[in-house]
Amino acid sequence: MNKKYFKTNYIMIAFALLFAFVSCTDDLDTLPLDEDIKTGENVLTDANSYKQLLAKCYAGLVLGGQTGVDGDPDISSINGGFSSYLRLLWNHQELPTDEAICAWNDGNLRDLHDQDWNSSNEFVTAMYYRITLQIAYCNNLIKLTAGQSEYKAFSDEARALRALSYYHLLDMFGRGPFVTEDDEIGSFFFPEMATQQQLFNYIESELTDIESELADPGTNEYGRADKGLAWAILAKLYLNAEVYIGTSKYTEAITYCNKIIDGGYSLEANYEDLFLADNHLRTNEIIFPITSDGNSTQTWGGMTFIIHSTVGGDMPASESGIDGGWGGNRTTKAFVNLFPDVTGTDMRGMFFTEGQEYEIGDIFNFRHGYALRKFKNITSTGEVGSNLSFPDTDFPLFRLADFYLMYAEAVLRGGTGGDVSTAVGYINELRERAYGDDSGNIDEADLTLDFILDERGRELYWECHRRTDLVRFGKLTGGDYVWPWKGAVVDGQSTGAKYNVFPIPSSDINANPNLSNITGY
Repeated sequence: MNKKYFKTNYIMIAFALLFAFVSCTDDLDTLPLDEDIKTGENVLTDANSYKQLLAKCYAGLVLGGQTGVDGDPDISSINGGFSSYLRLLWNHQELPTDEAICAWNDGNLRDLHDQDWNSSNEFVTAMYYRITLQIAYCNNLIKLTAGQSEYKAFSDEARALRALSYYHLLDMFGRGPFVTEDDEIGSFFFPEMATQQQLFNYIESELTDIESELADPGTNEYGRADKGLAWAILAKLYLNAEVYIGTSKYTEAITYCNKIIDGGYSLEANYEDLFLADNHLRTNEIIFPITSDGNSTQTWGGMTFIIHSTVGGDMPASESGIDGGWGGNRTTKAFVNLFPDVTGTDMRGMFFTEGQEYEIGDIFNFRHGYALRKFKNITSTGEVGSNLSFPDTDFPLFRLADFYLMYAEAVLRGGTGGDVSTAVGYINELRERAYGDDSGNIDEADLTLDFILDERGRELYWECHRRTDLVRFGKLTGGDYVWPWKGAVVDGQSTGAKYNVFPIPSSDINANPNLSNITGY
């Protein structure tokens, strides 16, 4: 497998933003903020310049601005570190769930865990604009490489990344503005709104169209899109189809899980090694990472946020390979209870309990709630990453274990092309890694949907899946499952179904007459 980094010097890439397709307002302007920004006519002169433009499409997933440490932020009116795509994704996929709660009182951040956000919430707004801006980056490259066969591979990668962001728009917002490289650009263009069905159909058609054109798994530069990314998005799309479009696609989900399972990936022997500073060397399980490097991807978002924000209290920052903790994110007792014995033999439960309280009486006290030490800026050999402030650890956006669990769930939900015996075998592979032996193995009678949801929590926590999973199982909102501070009360309470998605920001609704929100926002 080619493990050459695509950690191109993202920080130096600050050009070729020729667009602003989303409706812009003074509140959150997505127009390029650099008045001296270059255009395609004077910078796209050779293959390397096109590759730098492609690198921006990847850098947009982790960095918050055009210059070092989130300077010249891509999105105005919110701090560049807060506006990192990965940081926003993590907050929106984890904080509304049982897996994470934050001790900070920044703006309306607390609304995410309370499930009482509205269309003016600045973090929801930033997530929406970060997604649409990322789509614009990709549209720009696709447009500039149109008709140039020598750059078709770059264009196909950008289409895969664009599909990823449209998938996030579908999953989190349920609708939104729809623009491709063929549309106009500029502040006087009002995109049409795409429904859930339209977004679903577009993502499916785009990925099936380029699937065969993308590089085979493991043959592209490390960190770049290949067939595995397309397969992963399609498998996710189909598993959640009943939520998105009211039609089950479990057979299709199994088809694409099988493509991944048969795609040459394999489980990393040591679970902990997947989340360390040298996990770029363990790409046989990681299908698509969001890459980080302590020297060339310096941001207060991304993995800097994920690692620093989860260290506090009595936790030695040095054991996480960083220069200090921010005392922010920890977990709730509902998640702790997925591990019957916190200090037991399931090695996935990386809890830090010393000085921490099981109960969360005070949201803003980091010591209330158990801490977790999943991600570290330390290598598997015990060496500290290259920079104590900015980690080398890559974020495994998609990895093989997820698709073992998805296969099992799709089989239980009635999909064809798989069987329960194989599903049990896949899950036992994960549990044997977690327990170090077969003492945690299950049999077919144990394989239920409730077990799958719990096992997904144990295996994939803090990897940006939990909100989507709880929605699919009907447990994010409503009263069937509550956890501390859900609904803004200490013991948790039922919440409204509208919180299964986030609202399109009021700023964009007001600016674009084609957009509207679901009932309730």
